[in-house]
Order: sequence, then structure tokens, then C-alpha cells
Amino acid sequence: MADLPAGAAGEEIKEQDRLLPIANVGRIMKQILPPNAKISKEAKETMQECVSEFISFVTGEASDKCHKEKRKTVNGDDVCWAFGALGFDDYVDPMRRYLHKYREVEGDRAAAAASSRSAGGPHDHLASGAGPSAAPGHFMFGAIDRTDNNSSRPGNFN
Repeated sequence: MADLPAGAAGEEIKEQDRLLPIANVGRIMKQILPPNAKISKEAKETMQECVSEFISFVTGEASDKCHKEKRKTVNGDDVCWAFGALGFDDYVDPMRRYLHKYREVEGDRAAAAASSRSAGGPHDHLASGAGPSAAPGHFMFGAIDRTDNNSSRPGNFN
């Protein structure tokens, strides 16, 4: 796939800047598969292209909304709106639940940091990971409602 122009200067976007890191894509793919499953390089590269394009598609729609509203910052609510506007209705509610939980965790973390700073205590809050997670390294956004209702999978908010 050819690189796309990056603005008025006619700069090219490098593939490494356009695509999610393949190691991250592979790690997410492995989480849903049985422990002994293997993933081919071709499968990882195909998924890398697809998810990168999907993120760009949704983000572009959210960005257009912000531009029309004369705002410069795309936020989580804009992304949720974009899912619905683009017809990905099944993703809207799980994404809103994730966003709500994320904001709760971030609020708790900010309150703990402020409390720690005012008490002059150690900065333990810096060691914790970002976002709401049940366990380190688990993908927490279970957007697809599976009919088998397997609640043991990480990220199943249904």
C-alpha cells in the first residue's frame, strides 16, 4: 500500500508511523487464542493493516465532528459518537462502559496522587498502570458480545 501525503508540505507518512506496532497487534491477538496457538506473520500483518485502518476511519469521523464544532481535541465521547455515526452500533455501549470505567479509575488515581502530594508521601501512584484493568497486560475492551457468553475472557463487560 502506498504512503499517503501528510499535509500541505507533501510529506510522506512512513509505514511505521501509519501502522500500530506489530508486536502489540500480535500480543492482543494471542490473548484470545488458546495458549498453544500460533499466529503466522501474514495473519499479524493483515490484522495490523485492518486495525490501523479501522482506528484511522473512526478517529477521522470523530475529528470531523470536532472540526465542525470548532474544537481541537478529540475525546472519548467523540469516539463513541463516531462508532454510532459510522454504523458500529454494537460497539457504542461497550465503549461507553469502558470510557466510564476508565474515567473512574483515572479520577481515583488523580485523587490518590493529590492526597499523596499533600501528605508528602511516596509517589506510589506512579507505579500503577494506565486505564482500568483486571490484570496487567489484559485487553479490557470486550466489544463483541459473543453468544457463548464466556465471562472468563479478559475485558468482558457484558
